[in-house]
Amino acid sequence: MTRVSILIIISVLGLSLFACVSNNSEDLPNIILIMADDLGWGDTGFNGNEIIITPSLDELAENGVVFRRFYSAAPVCSPTRASCLTGRHPYRMGIYNANSGFLKMEELTLAELLKRNGYVTGHFGKWHLGTLTNTVLDANRGGRGDTSIYSPPWENGFDVCFSTESKVPTWDPMITPGIEAGDIGNRVPGSDFGTYYWTGEGEIVKDNLDGDDSRIIMDRVIPFINAAVENNNPFLAVIWFHTPHLPVLTGSEYQRLYTDYSTDIQQYYGAITAMDNQVGRLVNLLKSNNVYNNTIIFFTSDNGPEGMLRQGRTQGSTAGFKGRKRSLYEGGIRVPGFMTWPDKIQIPSLSDIPVSTSDYYPTIMKITGINLDDRVEPIDGKDIMEMLSSPESNRNKPIGFLSGNQRALISDRFKIYSSDNGKTYELYDLINDPYEIYDLINTHEKKASDMVIALESWIYSCNESDKGKDYRD
Repeated sequence: MTRVSILIIISVLGLSLFACVSNNSEDLPNIILIMADDLGWGDTGFNGNEIIITPSLDELAENGVVFRRFYSAAPVCSPTRASCLTGRHPYRMGIYNANSGFLKMEELTLAELLKRNGYVTGHFGKWHLGTLTNTVLDANRGGRGDTSIYSPPWENGFDVCFSTESKVPTWDPMITPGIEAGDIGNRVPGSDFGTYYWTGEGEIVKDNLDGDDSRIIMDRVIPFINAAVENNNPFLAVIWFHTPHLPVLTGSEYQRLYTDYSTDIQQYYGAITAMDNQVGRLVNLLKSNNVYNNTIIFFTSDNGPEGMLRQGRTQGSTAGFKGRKRSLYEGGIRVPGFMTWPDKIQIPSLSDIPVSTSDYYPTIMKITGINLDDRVEPIDGKDIMEMLSSPESNRNKPIGFLSGNQRALISDRFKIYSSDNGKTYELYDLINDPYEIYDLINTHEKKASDMVIALESWIYSCNESDKGKDYRD
């Protein structure tokens, strides 16, 4: 792949950066947020993988901005998803881990804001931000008596939903696979998996649920987009694939693409290629409807790949970055990420600016010109377009991380990290040492001290938010 490697794209966007912003809804860009589940930084061709077949993602990336330092807000799924919809760190709203907390109604989501301003909104795939039912036993927490964590997407700004509370198998998602697929708990192979697709309160989906889960999801995205285009509505489509989260398996046609490898690897790689095929379907749909050029597409993963030692099919690659899922080392939070918008980003580029899933919110709000006077503060994200257009080509606002006993702060160059709630720290130069090999804590004492102070201040802010102090009466 040949790519123009530039970090400043102001020459591409120029003075017309927000030319699409208008009170006329016909001029507003469509927005698609695609997220894979447990996909490693090194699991796509556009990040250098030469084995896994991802032509659709690679072609999109080749025509947009690839972020070589794209970060999920957390090293596990639920918190990252919360950051995408609110622009805020999940610890501000009590979502500390997977299956922890729920998206509070006081939070002002991206879907709610866009819906107020003429967009139709849809969520498709994994939700993981609260339960979808109080009456039926569903997934990890639904229908088990705790009504306080009920927070489905249709209560958070989404007009159309095809959503699960949490994971499902990546092939035949309603059926429990064999134990070799991993993470089936106490379920019996061949039985009902017990996690359902919902389209609204009490509305369990029963049809078209066989085969590739990514295809099943895209089958619901397509009519949503067709209807939006037919009605001349700008749309937000949040597409959160389950792939390649455990239980991971795929069909024989995808396994055959990787016959030189073990069955476990065939299943993992094949599931990713199956997902990539559905991204291709999506792009073809946008082009056939003549809306591709004015559609913004973001792609990323919710965290790094699952640990290699946990299950045989967790074959994800961090491309050498330290750590994996659940870790705040780079391998747990540095994930594949790109942005495309053909009307505005016309020259392919690479960027080394640190970018986070929390940045979606302020970026989209600025692009669409939506008034944020009533938003919940503070916002942790920063406008990506502003960063890309800056002559300095840097972030100038550190990204904070919290997860369990871990905490970290990442600047344009340095990263401070602790695994023991701040009792001890490590310092890394991510520009010269992206694999976090050389701890500089004893040689850069002033830098380390300044970053620890900044990190502790940010953590204090998150703790205050978590007490509900950000919400207006």
